[in-house]
Amino acid sequence: MFENAASHLDDLGAFVAASPTSYHAAQTIADRLRGAGFEEVDERAAFPSGAGRRFVQRHGAVVAWVQPESFSTTTEFRIVGTHTDSPALKVKPQETTSSVGWTQVGVEIYGGMLLNSWLDRELGIAGRLVTRDGATHLVRTGPVARVPQLTIHLDRQVNDGLKLDRQAHMQPVLAVSGEGILLDHLAGLAGVDADDVLAHDLFTFDVAAPARFGLRDEFFASARLDNLSSTHAALAAIEEVGASEHVQVFIAFDHEEVGSATSSGAAGPVLEHVLLRIAASAGLGLDATYAMLARSSCISADSGHLVHPNYPQHHDPNVRPLPNRGPLVKLNANQRYATDAVGAGIWLRACEAADVPTQSFVSNNAMPCGSTIGPITATRLGITTVDVGIGLLSMHSAREMCGVEDPYLLARGMESYWGQS
Repeated sequence: MFENAASHLDDLGAFVAASPTSYHAAQTIADRLRGAGFEEVDERAAFPSGAGRRFVQRHGAVVAWVQPESFSTTTEFRIVGTHTDSPALKVKPQETTSSVGWTQVGVEIYGGMLLNSWLDRELGIAGRLVTRDGATHLVRTGPVARVPQLTIHLDRQVNDGLKLDRQAHMQPVLAVSGEGILLDHLAGLAGVDADDVLAHDLFTFDVAAPARFGLRDEFFASARLDNLSSTHAALAAIEEVGASEHVQVFIAFDHEEVGSATSSGAAGPVLEHVLLRIAASAGLGLDATYAMLARSSCISADSGHLVHPNYPQHHDPNVRPLPNRGPLVKLNANQRYATDAVGAGIWLRACEAADVPTQSFVSNNAMPCGSTIGPITATRLGITTVDVGIGLLSMHSAREMCGVEDPYLLARGMESYWGQS
């Protein structure tokens, strides 16, 4: 797939840099799939039948699949699911506001972000504009904004505990005077008139480039590793995977960070619709389709937590994942992750076949556990699902970190899962 972990990491960095929002990520995925011989399918028309490498794009989500010529009574869907969105500051419909002579970007908080990590960083703004003709235009700026922190000279107690008001303290500065200049600038980048822009979905992003660091270059820092690390791994794997008797499916959902309850999120019908239409295009009736789903499985790939050396008490005292030791198998007794023994066995067999080391992750009983697309997918489709992902520090920060080998190991595990007989 890749010669080594270093080339995979370089490709991951380029993928993140090209994907400041879910819409850019979906477009980048689509472009790469075309380059790998996948045919784009129009959801508004009939699905093609027979063998092929195909994909559909819906807003910030993409579904790709490799379909065999015909289905048998042992054919199954093998699904890898990820998501394309990350916590960020989302631009409000009235893009700019004024305060004591400054022009600021009016923003909402998108997802469960670490607010303080967005302070004192140069930010770009990216997303999509929708014009009167119904067209969608992807846009991105360079560094144009910043959320400045109050100096210690004016807040002598700041180091005793920083308290940020989500409305008052998180609005980025953009310029000194100039109402409406942001939309004018973005429209200019898109080559359209600002008066023709009817609506937008715009987000801030950290413009700093992904980079390796550490005395032995063993760490990797980047924006949006949660969850572009999983999305890129799955994309890299399906680009290279060979034909199989099974239907190999890659889906990158949107809106996981805000609950997934959208037309392009895991709680919506996008994956179910695509799977049912693939089965119908192969001539399967209702009973055969549900039998195929009962044979199927899903790898829910989303980032997990490395043990934090400064806060070990927040982790399980006996389960301490470390970087460059392989992807995590994520378990939770209360099904915040979908993993059970059957699902774990599917993933572990694939990793063993590819000589990929793995680690377990469970939460400290005193700490609440996050969730993923895994339980949602298992609930919607009724299929065996296992939650996996690389470990991070600083998850939901504007800039996260991981080990340099783990993204590559995750991709190798995915390729093995898709390729096993």
